Formats: sequence, structure tokens, C-alpha cells
Amino acid sequence: MSDFLDSIRLAAIALLAFGSAAIAQDAAPPKQVGVVEITRQAVPMVATLPGRAVSGADAAIRPRVGGIITEILYNPGRTLKQGDPMFRIDAATYEAALSSAEADVAAAKAALIEAEASYERTERLQGSGTTLAQVEAARATMEQARATVQSAEAALRVAQVELDWTTVTSPIDGMASVAQASVGDLVTAGQADALATVTRLDPIEVDMYAPSARMLATINDIRNGRLTMSEKLQATLTLETGQTYEATGEMVAPSFSVSTSTGSVDTRFRFDNPHYLLLPGMFVRGQVELGTVEAFLVSQSATTRDRSGTLTAWVVEDGKAVLRELSEEGTYQHHWIVTDGVEDGDLLAVDGLTGLQDGAEVTTVPVTFDENGVVREVENPKGDDSVAAPADTPAAE
Repeated sequence: MSDFLDSIRLAAIALLAFGSAAIAQDAAPPKQVGVVEITRQAVPMVATLPGRAVSGADAAIRPRVGGIITEILYNPGRTLKQGDPMFRIDAATYEAALSSAEADVAAAKAALIEAEASYERTERLQGSGTTLAQVEAARATMEQARATVQSAEAALRVAQVELDWTTVTSPIDGMASVAQASVGDLVTAGQADALATVTRLDPIEVDMYAPSARMLATINDIRNGRLTMSEKLQATLTLETGQTYEATGEMVAPSFSVSTSTGSVDTRFRFDNPHYLLLPGMFVRGQVELGTVEAFLVSQSATTRDRSGTLTAWVVEDGKAVLRELSEEGTYQHHWIVTDGVEDGDLLAVDGLTGLQDGAEVTTVPVTFDENGVVREVENPKGDDSVAAPADTPAAE
């Protein structure tokens, strides 16, 4: 009998507990979520590409004349200007060659003066002691003397140039490497080994690599009117440390071929590099602004991807949570660039998403994002004019 009464008590307690839970569940208020109203807008289309810095000019310094190096005229690691001296070669033989060339010019000019005078005398005496043949011979001798003068002057210029070449100068502005030759070394004209290298670092150029498939997709977007191309392609850089490079680069030249090994297209940009922060060979990440596209900006923190990779987000319709599938075209400032899946005026749920279920009733709270991307509740969301300053107060002014 006591066992029967105990069973009845347990059943009664279970029914009371179930009824209390049901009442509590029915009494639970709708879940509160923070929402933002989204609208279609012109969004910059930015492509993030890997890149590598390259020098715009890299000159290997080689001698144009042969001889013994007598002096090194520069300091390695210092900035050189075009024409700054770097090496000096023994110039004794070239100075002698210049003197000989000057003497040849003087002799040729003296012979020319004599030939011109002889021609003038012969021409005056034509018909009274000289024949036409003698006049023509004198003219030929004069022209030959003039040609000799021109040849001697050309040889003089060559001798002067070779003498100037004994001072090896920098052909470009840039940074000079350590000298690969020392005083006393014998060098020859056009030798294979460079004496030093001058590298131009400011401005510096960056090659950025994009898959050819991405290039074709961008062309299709332009043709279909989805993407409005910028007049000038500009790029920013992120360094290997995550630091944003301060200068903005402009495109120098596009590529007209696809790499057979990587399937990518190479585009070159030029950046100012006054502090030599970028060095040739350094890897960077570039952000290229291609143009603008009409789309929605959806915060990445408000979206998820399922196992198939489909991007989804919650929106609020008639007080209920609805899961939407989104189509994105890249990212912009921690937002997805969404072209399909939402409409103008939709309330996008960005806060309080934990445990949210499709069709669940919710209450909305207007929120916004601060400069750090943190969700903040909107102050005075209903636009209550009672808190506004009167028209005649300094605040209103």
C-alpha cells in the first residue's frame, strides 16, 4: 500500500514540474537582437594580391677603358646622384693620347690653310699660267685637307671621352654597394665582373600577381555593368609585419602575358620610398582599388559559412529571425560586399546571435559599429526631439 502511495506522489511531482516548466517556457520573452538597417551603396571593389618589391633600376658598374684602379671615390651604402664619381683609373696613357690627338688636329688645320691658299692662287691664275686641271687638283687637295681636319677632330673627341672614362661615374641615382675591386686592380673595358652595383630605391616598384581567372571575372563584371572601373588604378601595401605602408602607388604597366608556371598575371605599381623601408625582393600584400560596385556592406562578424561554404546571415522579418544565403564579391573594411540575398531596408542581425533559430520571435534593438568595429547601442534610437537643444541655444548654433 505504501509503495502505491509513493508512486502516486512521484507522478504528481513530475506533473507539477512539467507544468511549471511549460508555464516558464510560455512566459519567456522573445530573444533580443541588435540590428542595423542596410542599404545598397557604391562600394569600392578592392582586390588583395600578393606582391614583391623590385628595383626600378639596378646598374652594374663596369669600366669602359682599361687600366689600374688608382682610387675609390665613394662610400658604400651612401646615396649617389647620377654622375657622381665612383672609381678612378690611371689616366696617363689617355692623357698622352689626348695630347697626340690635339697635335694631329693642329697639323691638319695647318695643312688645310696651306691647301686653301694654294687653291685660291691657282684659281686666280686660271687662263694665265694655270690650267683647269691644275685648279681642280688644287680644289681636291683642299677638300682632302678639310676631311683630314674633321677626322683629326673626331679622334680628338674620342681621346677626350676615353680620358673622361678613366673616372667611372654612377649612371643613375641610387644606393651603392660595396666595391668588388680594390686599388691596384687591373680592369679592362667591358669586363664581365662589375666593379659595384647602384640600386635605385626611391621610387621603388612592386609586382603584384593576380590569377588569370580573376582577371577574366573582373572583365566580365565591367562588361555587364556590375563594376565601374576607376580612371587610375591605385594600390596600398601591407608589410610582412602587418604594418600598413604609408604611400599610395600608381600602376606603371599591366602585363600582357600569363605565367606558364603559376597561371598569374603580373601588374607593376610604383611607390615613393623616401625612407628606404621597401627593399628589392621583399614580399608584401597589396590592396588594389579596381572601382566601385553597387552592393551591400554586411559585417563579417554577423555572418557564418556552412559546411558547403555558403555564406549566411540573420535578418529580421515581421519580428522573426530569418536565415538568408548571401552572394559576396569580396571584402571591404571588415565587411562582405554582398550583391544578392538581402534587400534595401532589411534589418540585419549583428548582435545576440547565439542560439538564434530560424522563425524564432525576436525583439530588435538598433545598434551601430564604432571605429574599432565594436557593436554599440544607438543612443535615442526613436529620434525623440525632446532631448534636442532649443533653436536659440549655442549648441544649436
